[in-house]
Amino acid sequence: MIYIREDLKLLFSREHRVADFLKIDGEVFKAFPSRRTLKFQRGGRTFFIKSHWGFGWKGIARKLLSFRVPVISAKTEWRAIRALESIGLKTMRIAAYGEEGINPATRKSFVVTDALHDTQSLEKWAPKFLAAEDFDERIKLKRAIIRKIAEIGRRLHTNGINHRDFYLCHLLLDLSEETGLSLDNLTLYVIDLHRMQIRKRVPQRWAVKDIAGVFFSSMDLGLTSTDLFRFMQHYRNESLGNIMRSDRAFWSKVLTRAVRLYRQQHGTTPKLPAIISRQLKLAPGEPVDASRA
Repeated sequence: MIYIREDLKLLFSREHRVADFLKIDGEVFKAFPSRRTLKFQRGGRTFFIKSHWGFGWKGIARKLLSFRVPVISAKTEWRAIRALESIGLKTMRIAAYGEEGINPATRKSFVVTDALHDTQSLEKWAPKFLAAEDFDERIKLKRAIIRKIAEIGRRLHTNGINHRDFYLCHLLLDLSEETGLSLDNLTLYVIDLHRMQIRKRVPQRWAVKDIAGVFFSSMDLGLTSTDLFRFMQHYRNESLGNIMRSDRAFWSKVLTRAVRLYRQQHGTTPKLPAIISRQLKLAPGEPVDASRA
């Protein structure tokens, strides 16, 4: 089975089988034993292709024995892209996809997407932006981005979707001249969807994992307690008072997981606003530096 977008059929006229797409060459971005991501040019246009060529039964068994769900096909990604499009979230645009084989250990598949030009991940963009001199503009734009990320998280989770890698590096900010950074027209693209899960309802532990990922990846940006509380309000679409009365346990789990991730990644304890540590108590045994006001 192969799908090619109608406007691209001439560009990919020599690819008739999944194997033909897997032979496409270009600049390798990521490479693993069972999958690869590369950028390539075709007809003056830029694309990315993610190829999967079989995880093997041993690899599948290792994942399952470690209680991790193996990603055995690019189908996960193209289904995720369609799911995000259906709920109005910006993501990559599918150019082509395909899959062949019944055996999950040897199944071959791919997904081709249009390159996203004039974008930058929030992980790279935010530190430079927060160091800019225009304080008023920074505050307004920072609040708009916090709201946008929270709304993306809420829309994912209320529609039964969890990302599993919901970090700032997987949120691309549109910096094109046409869109610009207008507060009324702020565009974020959600990418790296190859592990995304789609259900009728997101279990709490997966929602915690997603939101903890965002918290973890923003811990060195100097966010204030007001910033974090603002995110909580937009994510739940509730007042802070209601959140603190009925939702404190969820946010405590988020903070605990985010702190644990930070300690694992950096070997040190993150500095958080003191009021956050007081209001959202960490699980026993999780120290936190609450020295920053």
